[in-house]
Amino acid sequence: MDKATAIAGLSALAQDSRLDVFRLLVQVGKEGLPAGQIAAALEVPSNTLSFHLDRLRQAGLITQRRQSRSLIYTADYAAMDALLAYLTENCCMGRPVPRRTKTSAKSTVRTGPIGKTRTSAT
Repeated sequence: MDKATAIAGLSALAQDSRLDVFRLLVQVGKEGLPAGQIAAALEVPSNTLSFHLDRLRQAGLITQRRQSRSLIYTADYAAMDALLAYLTENCCMGRPVPRRTKTSAKSTVRTGPIGKTRTSAT
């Protein structure tokens, strides 16, 4: 993935409704959802949703297909994986990326130049 494509994807996701749409489509899986069901699930007006779906599609994060009279929207998992890979490409000096589990609730936070640390729940 090149920088311009990553910026387009991140820009498309940097809005509440679009992020909600994308996350919903990721949860639903490869079968996708028609626009009407997305609008109902997220309580977004149809004309507003249409704009957001178009932005996500232009960024390459979702696809659409016609099924009878409906347009079905699906998350593009390959594009999502490519974006995540781009973001983590130079992480950790080539070592595997540490995965944070939902059960790990504490993190160490450095606060200020003197190196004080505190443990906080996240």
